[in-house]
Amino acid sequence: MKKQGALAAGAAAVTVVLWASAFVAIRHVGQEISAGALSLGRLLVGSVLLGIFVFARPRRWPARGDWKFLLACGLLWFGVYNLALNEAERHLDAGTTAMLVNIGPLLIALLAGVLLREGFPRQLVMGSIVAFGGVVLIGLSSSSGSAETWGVVLCLVAAAAYAVGVVSQKPLLARLPALEVTWLSCVIGAIACLPFAPTLVRETADARPSTIWWVVFLGAFPTAIAFTTWAYALARTTAGRMGATTYLVPPITIFLGWLLLGESPAPLAYGGGALCLVGVAISRYRRRAVAAMPAVSVESPDSNPPSKS
Repeated sequence: MKKQGALAAGAAAVTVVLWASAFVAIRHVGQEISAGALSLGRLLVGSVLLGIFVFARPRRWPARGDWKFLLACGLLWFGVYNLALNEAERHLDAGTTAMLVNIGPLLIALLAGVLLREGFPRQLVMGSIVAFGGVVLIGLSSSSGSAETWGVVLCLVAAAAYAVGVVSQKPLLARLPALEVTWLSCVIGAIACLPFAPTLVRETADARPSTIWWVVFLGAFPTAIAFTTWAYALARTTAGRMGATTYLVPPITIFLGWLLLGESPAPLAYGGGALCLVGVAISRYRRRAVAAMPAVSVESPDSNPPSKS
């Protein structure tokens, strides 16, 4: 059990780092590739790479009842989420986008508590409140100091699609391998984005080779690898706890944005990042069960009844 827990934690850490890098990469690539074309390119690369591994091993075809969850996950999380996120980053910097999208974990905790009957553990609620406070603090200290209304709306749409997608994915992982669920969802998202194929062809023909490689990076790492490690970890914990883990994404994104894009965060952002870390730690804390010690009654000699002589 400890080994599985360590592997799940490691998988979640890989997901968080790669998703944080995706915000920065999307911000960079968005200068040459439009939102729809970028979504399709990223999902096509992810579908091909994941398909290679799926077809190299025995497969378990989804049951009829699984397809409604797969469609919800693929269309919303892989389709709508990517489109909204990519377009949002044409209006907002990477750090601000990451912070706004990360209201998603609160929506996940709410939906999972109601629909998946995970309930609302005290640590999860407290941790989410603390971490969300960190996100708000980072938002108040964003590098640009302002956010375009349309970009904010798109971030909220992305957060809602992300939350519904996670809650739809959770029941599937009890019956299907994480790799297969991720591949099918990615394929569904790619099919939904096919209307952008002519735009993708036209824009990639005019784009710099480095930009095309960034699209490949987004499909291979933040999509194929990160979504698979996410599904692996999600299958071994609750949706609420996994959602809270992604509160680590904004502070990492801000650091990468400063390092690679020159987006310098304000001093308050560091305090917000620390709050995010504390909130995640609280939400993932599990009190160790302490074995109850049997009560031992020790009687003094004086308490013994007198013996009959």
